[in-house]
Amino acid sequence: MNQLSGKTALVTGGTSGIGLATAQRLAAEGAHVFITGRRQGGVDDAVASIGEDVTGVQGDITDAADLVRLADAIRERGRGLDVVFANAGGGEFATLEDETPHHLADTLNRNVGGTVFTIQAVLPLLNEGASIVLAGSTAAYAGVPAFGAYAASKAAIRSLGRTWAAELVERKIRVNTVVPGPVETPGLRELAPSDQQQALVDGQAATVPMGRVGRPDEIASAVLFLASNQSSFMTGSEVFVDGGSRQL
Repeated sequence: MNQLSGKTALVTGGTSGIGLATAQRLAAEGAHVFITGRRQGGVDDAVASIGEDVTGVQGDITDAADLVRLADAIRERGRGLDVVFANAGGGEFATLEDETPHHLADTLNRNVGGTVFTIQAVLPLLNEGASIVLAGSTAAYAGVPAFGAYAASKAAIRSLGRTWAAELVERKIRVNTVVPGPVETPGLRELAPSDQQQALVDGQAATVPMGRVGRPDEIASAVLFLASNQSSFMTGSEVFVDGGSRQL
């Protein structure tokens, strides 16, 4: 406990699933956590579930004005920023035949553009020794039919993590990527119609050597490791939390 005592953290997309579980874990470890989400109601509910040492900021990571408001809120607290978990994003199925300019642009804007400009917005606030954790995906390593735009966006995150690690090493800022496999979250279920969601989850579990999908708190534990001094000699790395999906 208290691995992040006195630290300030930011979790984007912190109102549900992996983001919420991570925000709860970082707060439990002593950090003051800023969370973002697109819906004010979702932000309010997440703040209530975390309790103390949390600040909710409603906003969309694809909106430049929202990112300015977020950075201003962190700056006003006067403690800088020690941890960033760039988690917000998402995707939907679309085959090559069905791909549209809107779908492709929206996916890349959320997952790549949103991540790039979130980190850029808070970069002046990062304290020496800060840790940036990016949200990758095992989809970037496999040919998943109808998931090409999402997989490409996560492959870009993998590359950006390495580039940023090199760019920021002289500031003693570490950049690493957590790579989840399929995880039981609203985002996973919402990839399918309501009457097919359990079948989707069961199908994903069948592809995992451990025979199940992951839990959000299991990803949160990996993010905590990358955020804390336990990973002090790691940068530019990827940590797979995938039940062996890409390893076995």
